[in-house]
Amino acid sequence: MTTRPTEPEKLSELGHVKMTQDGPESQMVDVSRKESTDRVAVARAVVEFPAGLLGRLRAGQGPKGPMEETARTAGILAAKRTGELIPMCHPLGLDHVAIEFQDRGENALEVRCRSACHGRTGVEMEAMVGVSVAALTIYDMAKGLDKGIRIQRVELLEKSGGKSGHWRASSS
Repeated sequence: MTTRPTEPEKLSELGHVKMTQDGPESQMVDVSRKESTDRVAVARAVVEFPAGLLGRLRAGQGPKGPMEETARTAGILAAKRTGELIPMCHPLGLDHVAIEFQDRGENALEVRCRSACHGRTGVEMEAMVGVSVAALTIYDMAKGLDKGIRIQRVELLEKSGGKSGHWRASSS
């Protein structure tokens, strides 16, 4: 179980918290002095379908049209608007967003979002929001056939750029 720091000196170490005489106050991190670098992030979600449903959807038998292309468009649009959805997230001029799909057996579909920009802050949240909305769109496109679809394992797989450099999840 993770605990939050409660002592004022611990709170003041967090970039999104400013200590005032009235207590902690949320703030956006000032990135104006950070160096601009190439930033890339990859996130994934796994969508699990009841037996036989993914095959039907892939065969064009979904109730709302082309599932993957609709989800791809939704994910790209969502990644571009991350700064409007996540309160302390900086709005970024993304240079690229890509949504890809890969079968994981007969009843699971992996969705990946890769986001990239040259900037002062990372694009991890853009990749996470993009993949989440793409997976939610898949659910929406198929729920008329079966509401038992599950979205699982929304996670960051890799990020690069900035002061912290390259990071990769151990399970990717």
